[in-house]
Amino acid sequence: MSEQTFELKGNLFTLSVLHLFSVDIQQLSKALDEKISQAPNFFIGAPIVINLAKLQDADVDFVTLKQTLIDLQLNPVGVCNGTEQQNEAAKAATLSVLNYSKDNAKPIADKTNNAEVVKVEKEVYLPPQIVHATVRSGQQIYAKNRDLIVMGAVSHGAEVIADGNIHIYGTLRGRAIAGAQGYDDATIYCQRLEAELVSVNGSYWISDSLQGEHWGQAAQVKQKNDSLEITALVKG
Repeated sequence: MSEQTFELKGNLFTLSVLHLFSVDIQQLSKALDEKISQAPNFFIGAPIVINLAKLQDADVDFVTLKQTLIDLQLNPVGVCNGTEQQNEAAKAATLSVLNYSKDNAKPIADKTNNAEVVKVEKEVYLPPQIVHATVRSGQQIYAKNRDLIVMGAVSHGAEVIADGNIHIYGTLRGRAIAGAQGYDDATIYCQRLEAELVSVNGSYWISDSLQGEHWGQAAQVKQKNDSLEITALVKG
């Protein structure tokens, strides 16, 4: 009997979605380049899905668009919310056509002796990972399957990542990525928000999107409706 050479399974991955509002690819390239330059390590090689919902009547040059994204060191994998004509043009440019769904996964039910049994994976609790210092430029801290607590600041050029929540008891100047493996309710808490980038469950904002009401203040960042929401961190 020959040995099994592969196994094909379905899975879910977090992909960045580029919402296009214009077919001006030159303008898009310039604007994207400026965004990426603010957090290049976060974007290099990032898989990108192009959302065409706002361009339903537009003629998109997918060949040029795809090459433009590749030149920016992004990885365009497909399109979503396009018309039939746009989808065919995207396929001709070797882009996949993806179905965009917000449906949450449901438990898998098994029928055993006519009784319905719901299979639920047992959650394993891991205590938070605690960093008793400032995270310096060039450092990366990853708390796998747990929360991350930083007792100091996160400097420019530093990156903190957690599969759970992130608590920063100082100024967040670098990058913070919570819910890295798909935790919807993950939150970033910091005593002073001056971040290069924040990301929760795949949704991210970079510095220029953060410089509003809560910039320089104690704040918390959560995911809401496939975007981010920043609110004041209430002190007791």
